[in-house]
Amino acid sequence: MIIVSDSTPIISLLKIHHLDLLYHLFGEIWIPRAVYQELTFNKKFRQEAEQIINSEYIKKVTVEDARFVNRFRQKNGLDIGESEAIILSDEYKADILLMDEVKGRKVAKQMGLQVMGTIGILMAAFDERLLSSEDMEQCIKVLQDSGRHISDRLYKELIDRVRGI
Repeated sequence: MIIVSDSTPIISLLKIHHLDLLYHLFGEIWIPRAVYQELTFNKKFRQEAEQIINSEYIKKVTVEDARFVNRFRQKNGLDIGESEAIILSDEYKADILLMDEVKGRKVAKQMGLQVMGTIGILMAAFDERLLSSEDMEQCIKVLQDSGRHISDRLYKELIDRVRGI
C-alpha cells in the first residue's frame, strides 16, 4: 500500500500527539521533499521536526520532474508541498493521499486520486479502536482550539458518531 501525505495532516496529528496513528493505520508514509522541508526546517518547531526526522515510517521521496511541479503549481494555484504530494501520488498510483486543504483535495479528486484528511484518519483510528470516544472528542477540541477548521455539520456528525448516537 502506498500512502502519500501533505504537511497539514501530519501537523495536525503532531498537535494532538497522535502521529503514531499513521503507522498503525498505514505502515509507511511517503512525503515529498517540499513537505519534508516544511515539516522540519522551522526552528520554532524543533521538537516536532525531530519526530519527523527520527520517524522510521515517514519516508522522504523525491518527485522526479521539478519543471512539471512548477507548471502544475502555476496552473492550479497550489503551494509546492501540495503540488508535490499530488504529483507523487499520481506518479506512483498511491492508494491514498492525505491532504486537508480544500483546493488541493479538489484538484486531487479531479485527477482520480483517493483523498483522506485528518478527520478521516481520526475516524479510521476510532473504527480500528486505536482511539476511544473520549480520545476523539479531545482530539477534535485540540484541533479546533489550534485553529483547524471543522465545519459545524462535520463536527456534529463526528460527535454523534463517536457517542454512538
